[in-house]
Amino acid sequence: MTNLPPTPNQDSQTTENTQTSISPLRCLTGAMISGGLAFAVYSLTSSIAETYANKPIASTNPTAINIAIAVRTLVVGMSTLATFVFSIATVGLVALAIQISIQQLKNRTASTSDS
Repeated sequence: MTNLPPTPNQDSQTTENTQTSISPLRCLTGAMISGGLAFAVYSLTSSIAETYANKPIASTNPTAINIAIAVRTLVVGMSTLATFVFSIATVGLVALAIQISIQQLKNRTASTSDS
């Protein structure tokens, strides 16, 4: 256990670096990446659901049928969850870009009116 807690100077430097590195361009770039992944996972989810709908379970054993249904539900559910996670991340990053842009505009107008 040689890890020491950060000193106040290190913590404030990290916060300052993080705040200055956030820009609307970086947010929109992240949103584009996340949106692309969301679209890819959505396409995968749609393909999986269509494949499962077109291929019925070939068994007469009720236990096997129940297990197959549960597995299919879990697979479609997990891919749907991934789709929504990436979609929500995309919306959040776009909203953050808008918020940062508005804050920058307010700071510019406040600094020009003070001068």
